[in-house]
Amino acid sequence: MDICTLTSGTAPLLISFPHSGTHIPDALAARMTEAALQRADVDWHLPQLYAAFARALGASTLIAHHARHVIDLNRPPEDTSLYPGQDVTGLLPLDTFRKEPLYRPGQAPDAAETNERRERYWRPYHDALRTELERLRALHGAVVLWDAHSIASVMPRFFAGKLPDLNLGTDEGRACAPGVQSAVEAVMASQTRYTHISNARFKGGHITRHYGQPEVGIHALQMEMCQSTYMIEAAPFGYRADRAAQVQPLLQAMLKAAIEAAVDACA
Repeated sequence: MDICTLTSGTAPLLISFPHSGTHIPDALAARMTEAALQRADVDWHLPQLYAAFARALGASTLIAHHARHVIDLNRPPEDTSLYPGQDVTGLLPLDTFRKEPLYRPGQAPDAAETNERRERYWRPYHDALRTELERLRALHGAVVLWDAHSIASVMPRFFAGKLPDLNLGTDEGRACAPGVQSAVEAVMASQTRYTHISNARFKGGHITRHYGQPEVGIHALQMEMCQSTYMIEAAPFGYRADRAAQVQPLLQAMLKAAIEAAVDACA
């Protein structure tokens, strides 16, 4: 199976889906627990959610195929913590978001397997991401990297209570120009259906922090959505087209505002 699918567009926009994959190779699945194979931590259905407007915007999309239990594409390759002092999952997670073990006793990966998976799965995704960003920047002078994520709205391991519906992360403003962040925030603030916040519990993962270089025209933003905005959060994690139809125009407006602001920033 391919590691990822890149669809190249014409606009200065790349939407990345590093956690939407569901595939776990058979040999690895045989070592995993039932909790792991449920794949509850997947960013379910996000490519479908964005597909309704991504093509109309002329966006490039990069979609991962393997589940984050195989490797987490939004973690640094050296597996340093994105949130020092807080409970987080790593490059090769060992437990689910609910702290259930992913591996059967004695079946967890060792250092050699970690290195092998990094080269097999992590490297190709990031090579494709980097190449497409450079292509779009060469065409337009600036590019928006939108890293698309979702999570269950209640997850006590990572945050107290219910998460705001829309969580924008820009590494505290370092990953994009101020005007790009403020343009997206203005769109979120223009409506009352969804709660929203910036740079709170989710400030942006490795992709946002590493690739965001506004000084050279690469503006990276992470959007972490509550899954309740577009799907059922319990197994079998069904897509809710009615809910999706309500949030899709807002996502489209945020992306359009980000593109316009990024182009203005390099003018």
